[in-house]
Amino acid sequence: MSTAPLHALVTGGARGIGAAITRRLRAQGHHVTILGRSLATGQALAEEDPDGLHAVAADVVDAAQLARALEAARRRFGPVQLLVNNAGQAESAPFAKMDVALWQRMLDVNLTGTMHCTQLALPDMLQAGWGRVVNVASTAGQTGYAYVSAYCAAKHGVIGLTRALARELARSGVTVNAVCPGYTDTDIVRDSIARVMAKTGRGEAEARAEFVKTNPQGRLVDPAEVADAVAWLCGTGTGAVTGQTISVCGGEIM
Repeated sequence: MSTAPLHALVTGGARGIGAAITRRLRAQGHHVTILGRSLATGQALAEEDPDGLHAVAADVVDAAQLARALEAARRRFGPVQLLVNNAGQAESAPFAKMDVALWQRMLDVNLTGTMHCTQLALPDMLQAGWGRVVNVASTAGQTGYAYVSAYCAAKHGVIGLTRALARELARSGVTVNAVCPGYTDTDIVRDSIARVMAKTGRGEAEARAEFVKTNPQGRLVDPAEVADAVAWLCGTGTGAVTGQTISVCGGEIM
C-alpha cells in the first residue's frame, strides 16, 4: 500500500465512540468522512481540521440517502478504503412488553445499516484489492443482557455478518473485523445512568455502579480505548487478522 493518506468513512462519527475513532484515524494521517443523520453535528467536528475531515448526512437505514452521501464523500477524498460501521442505537424494554416496532428499529439501525454501508463502500475496496471494514458491535453481541433482547439480537447479527463476510472476502485483500466495547463513557451511557436515577431515586454513584459491575476493572471503557483497537485493525500490518471480534471491555468477555 502507498503511504498516502487513506480515505476512511466513519458512520456515527461525530459523537461518542465515533468521534474518538474519527480523531484517531485523522491523527494517523487519514482523510476521514464523518457520516451521521445530523449534518450540523458532523460539520462541527469537521471544523477541527477542514483539510482532513469532511461531513455528510444520511440515515444508515436509507440506502438511497447513503448512496448519495458516499458519492459526496468520494468527490471530496476519493474511493473509500477504510469503513468503520459505528452508527448504532440501543433501546430497552422487558421482552414481554417489547413491541415489533422497537425490535425492527434495533435490527434496522444496528444490523441492516451495517449491511447497507458495507455494500456501498465495498466496491471501492475490491477494485483496489485492499480495504478494511471494522464493525463496532458490542459485548451485547457476545453475551446476553436483560431488557435489551432486540439490541443483543442485532449485535449478534453484526458479529455473524462480520464472520461470514470475512470468509467470503478472504482472498480479496479486504479484511472484516468487529470491535466489541463494553459499557463505554459516552452520552448514551450517561443518559442511561440518568434514567436509572430518575426511575429509582438512586444517586449517581449508585446508578453508575450498575453499569460497571460486570467490568472486572470496575470502570467504564474510555472511547479512546475503542478507537485504538479500531485504528489497529485499519492498519496495513493486520492483513492476516480477519473475521475476528476484539472485546474492549476490561475483561468482562474472555
